[in-house]
Amino acid sequence: MLFKKTFTTEKELLRGCLRAERKAQQQLYEQYSGKFLAICIRYVKDRDLAEDVMIEGFMKIFEKLTQFEEKGSFEGWMKRIIVTQSLLTLRNNKNLNMEVTMDSTLQVADTIYELKHLETAELMELIKELPVGYRTVFNLYAVEGYSHAEIADLLGITESTSKSQLNRARNVLKQKIADQQIKERRING
Repeated sequence: MLFKKTFTTEKELLRGCLRAERKAQQQLYEQYSGKFLAICIRYVKDRDLAEDVMIEGFMKIFEKLTQFEEKGSFEGWMKRIIVTQSLLTLRNNKNLNMEVTMDSTLQVADTIYELKHLETAELMELIKELPVGYRTVFNLYAVEGYSHAEIADLLGITESTSKSQLNRARNVLKQKIADQQIKERRING
């Protein structure tokens, strides 16, 4: 009879991965790959590229496991590696410009918008449509919880640029939400 070993606690799983046990590595991958792919897609819109980024991130996780000091959340430590890998991909891809010039920003009027009927999936789709720089800073600040100083350090920009990108991202999202609601009102009468 074959016995499939499963690791029931995070500590057991971590210890198994540190011993380079394939079953532990597979379980870790299966447990977090969906969540980490979603993170990668938030930064890198192309799903195939996001999958590559996630796999590279897992490779780094396995390489650096000995550096995890068990002082905080293991998931949080891994998530930081995945986010950093996504940012490195953005930085290394010459076709992705992190900053958006002032000429291309939207001037948002004092439009009334409501979040009452907006589903999470719809909001995530609107975020995906943001320019790369806006989307990246918005995700790091609003979703991941990084400070502007941390974002500036991660992206190689100034804190004021981070704040500006976040403000512009919020304004674009407000406008998109307002436009979507106007469109829905026209359809629904």
